Amino acid sequence: MASEPPLILAFDTSAARCAAALVSGDRVLAIRQEAMDRGQAERLLPMLEEMLADAGAEWADLGGIAACTGPGNFTGVRIAVAAARGLALALGVPAVGVTAFEALAAAAGRSRVAIEDRRGTVFVQGFADGAPLGEPQPGDDPDPLPEAALRVDCVRVARIAAARLGSAPPPAPLYLRPADAMPPPEAPPMILDDA
Repeated sequence: MASEPPLILAFDTSAARCAAALVSGDRVLAIRQEAMDRGQAERLLPMLEEMLADAGAEWADLGGIAACTGPGNFTGVRIAVAAARGLALALGVPAVGVTAFEALAAAAGRSRVAIEDRRGTVFVQGFADGAPLGEPQPGDDPDPLPEAALRVDCVRVARIAAARLGSAPPPAPLYLRPADAMPPPEAPPMILDDA
């Protein structure tokens, strides 16, 4: 008798929304999506709990956690990655990160995905049989997807993650460029102990 495919909880907060899917093999048990410009950190875990309850599942039933790791909103990407790593640690299950490039390539059967960031730079990543051919690089594409409009399919994220359970490193944010903020050049002030 074949064993049941693992139950995967996937989510994405890299755009102006909270989105999630609960997937086991070919079965999609639940999908949720809520548009929001702010508040993903406060809404994500309650939304996941509601989704699990509606599907008749519990946290202990999960075989893995999957998160979209970007590119996207800096804070949103960090929320998803932190939630995935924290849940995986607490539940004792693997966490897998899936990039928007990977999810979009798999969804459209593309061998090349181009995303335009907020500054107008186009980043391109090639794929062969669903596997990335190197890192996303600045490039040219006549029809890139605008980063602000990315709508990653969480079912696709869950299915990609299911194939990587146990063999992928923990999720990490995908940043297309270095952070704009820089630490101050001066050393921080010394804190004196009054005791």
